[in-house]
Amino acid sequence: MVEHSEKKPKKLNIWLPLLFSAVLVVGMILGAKLKSNSSNYTSTTDIPIMPRTEPGRLEELIRYIDARYVDDVDSEAMIEKAINNLLEELDPHSNYISSSQLREVNEVLEGNFEGIGVEFLIVEDTITVVAPIVGGPSDIVGIMAGDKIVTIEDSIVAGTEIESKDVISFLRGDRGSKVNVGIKRGQETALRAFTITRDEIPDHSVDVGYMIDPETGYIKVSRFSATTYTEFMEKLETLVETYGAKNLIIDLRQNPGGYLQEATNILSQLFQDKGKTLVYTEGRTVRRNDYTTSGRPFFRINDISILIDEGSASASEIMAGAVQDWDRGYIIGRRSFGKGLVQEQYNLRDGSALRLTVARYYTPSDRLIQKSYEDKNKYNDDVVRRLESGELMNSDSVFVGDTTVYRTSEGRVVYGGGGITPDVFIPLDTALLNDNYILLRQFLPEYVYRYYEQHKKGLDDYQDIAGFKKNFTLNDSDFGQFLEYVAGKGLEIAPEDIAEVDANVRLMFKARLARNIFKQEGFYSVWNDNDKVVQKAVELLRKPVPLTSLEDQ
Repeated sequence: MVEHSEKKPKKLNIWLPLLFSAVLVVGMILGAKLKSNSSNYTSTTDIPIMPRTEPGRLEELIRYIDARYVDDVDSEAMIEKAINNLLEELDPHSNYISSSQLREVNEVLEGNFEGIGVEFLIVEDTITVVAPIVGGPSDIVGIMAGDKIVTIEDSIVAGTEIESKDVISFLRGDRGSKVNVGIKRGQETALRAFTITRDEIPDHSVDVGYMIDPETGYIKVSRFSATTYTEFMEKLETLVETYGAKNLIIDLRQNPGGYLQEATNILSQLFQDKGKTLVYTEGRTVRRNDYTTSGRPFFRINDISILIDEGSASASEIMAGAVQDWDRGYIIGRRSFGKGLVQEQYNLRDGSALRLTVARYYTPSDRLIQKSYEDKNKYNDDVVRRLESGELMNSDSVFVGDTTVYRTSEGRVVYGGGGITPDVFIPLDTALLNDNYILLRQFLPEYVYRYYEQHKKGLDDYQDIAGFKKNFTLNDSDFGQFLEYVAGKGLEIAPEDIAEVDANVRLMFKARLARNIFKQEGFYSVWNDNDKVVQKAVELLRKPVPLTSLEDQ
């Protein structure tokens, strides 16, 4: 987790000087994701003093192999494998990042990348622009939503079974470099030629902020990047000053973490008092470092709900742990991931990097929430094991890794050793586990975009999200056309099986369509109306329930 300088939103700067498929996927790859993309770490380029342990032995061994082995060997590949095997003997989050991977990994945390600035989908083997990023390079030159990218430089990319990763490879590049694209617009037969100068593109970590009822704002944070605090405060400022939000729901589900200080900066805005410990870090060679509240929140928020699940890790758990230990608000959902280790990053001479665990972090009640990693395979497959054990569906099956009793500020008992256990447990919606639902929803992004383009005139008549939610219904004929489309792609599902997932597929269809019309606020507004975790948070905030009585919820 990185210590990062605090950033303020524009207006606030003036004040200071003066589904379930996602669960299954995350369950299988979260360990790797946390290990490389967004671990708790402190970025540094300093080279530490190395211990005296016969330096050069590994290099000497490789030189002998390179010089005398009977067959040709790839020395570079051998070195990387040796490094990875060495780090496997440590914890799951100490890892080596090759120079080719480092740029991509850093983009995730820094909150920006360099490219042309478009959101796209591949529709029938054609790159289709969903929207240019406002103010970005594509927007500046006149790229429009619905444009189809047919050529990139001298290569035809339409009808070539191109994949998203290939598109990204073609379109991203160094700031200031240029890329030529050929665009087909609407029914025009001739391609339009555009030369786009790549620039820095913001990669937002706060997905949405909107009013979920007249007094309650909802903010979804997908990760903690270098820009998260600024993004969060801009959303909060709008919710409070424009819409009069008094309460707040912060959704940290499936948030794998990131920068420590971005999380503590946000936390500090949720407390009125100065000097409250939010988290502290400590290690064998790292002295204790306490992160405390500033006592200078820009806005007064009354009641808070934090939403977590098995995909909430590191910085997400720090936020939930601090709010829980100080009895500041409700923690709702399912037990979090359980990552309490802090990494430092060392940049190596060849452009690669080492992320090494140097400390542990503790919540205000002194809890270490890191789960056991004695068995690395079990560690990485932990979410799947929770599913198999019934923990995701039954609060009685929740695992407690450390039976040591810790107490919140109001004396409630909490535990460590395996993540943050919520105050209010909401089981996983088992309907989202249905295999046919998982199969069908993968076809929705492309199909819904096509549907939007075909019905754009009528859909654009909706003036607001409330009107769309109330009046739009996917009729049986349109739903049948979607099923025909899916069958044409080679997926046929029996009618009785369709009936089991009908409601959820229609809901996801409506949510994705709302996103095309009203962007992210449209999607979350539709989806959250049927999300039991969100709705429980709304219920508790509308009729505040004492934290000490939540065992009965």
